[in-house]
Amino acid sequence: MSAATNENIEFQKIVAIVGVSLMAIKFLAYFTTGSVSILTDAMESIVNVVAAFVGLYALYVSARPADKDYPFGHGKIETVSSSVEGTLITIAGVLIIYESIQKLLHPGELTSLDIGLVLIAFTAIVNLAVGRSAIRRGRKNRSPALEASGKHLCSDTVSSLGIIVGLIVLYAAQAMGYDARWLDAVIAMFFGAIIIRTGLKVIRECLRDFMDGKDKELISELAETLNEQRHYHWIDVYGLRAIKYGTKNFVNLRAVLPRTMSLERSTVELNEVEDAFRKKYGDAVEVSITPIPCQEFNCRYCKYECDQRSAEFQRELDWTPISLCSFTPHAADGRVIIKIDGTK
Repeated sequence: MSAATNENIEFQKIVAIVGVSLMAIKFLAYFTTGSVSILTDAMESIVNVVAAFVGLYALYVSARPADKDYPFGHGKIETVSSSVEGTLITIAGVLIIYESIQKLLHPGELTSLDIGLVLIAFTAIVNLAVGRSAIRRGRKNRSPALEASGKHLCSDTVSSLGIIVGLIVLYAAQAMGYDARWLDAVIAMFFGAIIIRTGLKVIRECLRDFMDGKDKELISELAETLNEQRHYHWIDVYGLRAIKYGTKNFVNLRAVLPRTMSLERSTVELNEVEDAFRKKYGDAVEVSITPIPCQEFNCRYCKYECDQRSAEFQRELDWTPISLCSFTPHAADGRVIIKIDGTK
């Protein structure tokens, strides 16, 4: 188990413990005040607790090494966990709106709003701090499950802020003798809609991961690394693909090398390409490189000295995130290029 994985699991334990503690505080605030908007916040905390333990289980499973049944490892379970959390976030938002409508139609008596305000404000501060830390750590260690947990906590903070605003207005209105209980429901309804939007966004990102959608940020990082570590023997690189399984990135690409280069030397060059990625990502990346012998049209982009050169060197090819992901080698002279699938 890698250090990053251990770090993710330990932090997810903190998320779970915090979730249980804050849920208890919110229910205490509800029983103290009788506020339905606080009840909706407490109900969302139940979702937080369930999601936290689901995320913790996912991190444990994803840490398992690859085996004969799962040759790419178990990292996809984190995407499953994130989709569950996104669904729970959305359900929580729907429940909040439902309860808000009920409160709007049938307002109840509110008591001890000052105590409820202090308790909910405390939970909001803790949720925000832990949630932002979880998002940063999840992005740093490339853990979708931990990042989803952080987003869940932050969405909970948003709803808590709405409730805090409502409680302040209600407290002030009651102190002046006005009945503004309807505002409590309206504010909770508004933030419930925001929570639904957050949940749907998490689900959309999970669907992209399920379908191995292109990670533009990762591709840009890979392109930057290739350009920084570029060796003059690397004539061209194309067919760049990257798939994420939990914290592990599987990178596939094709490298054009001089056709007169020995097999031993070609192996050294390919190892240098792989080392360039490992310097940046360490054990979090697994690279598969297919060597491609150069063709005549590559000569103008090649600095390698050989006795089969058909044209003088003119310039190096520009490797951009778009061009590196092309299925065909870079060429600008209109000559026939052999594609990956063998067609012309």
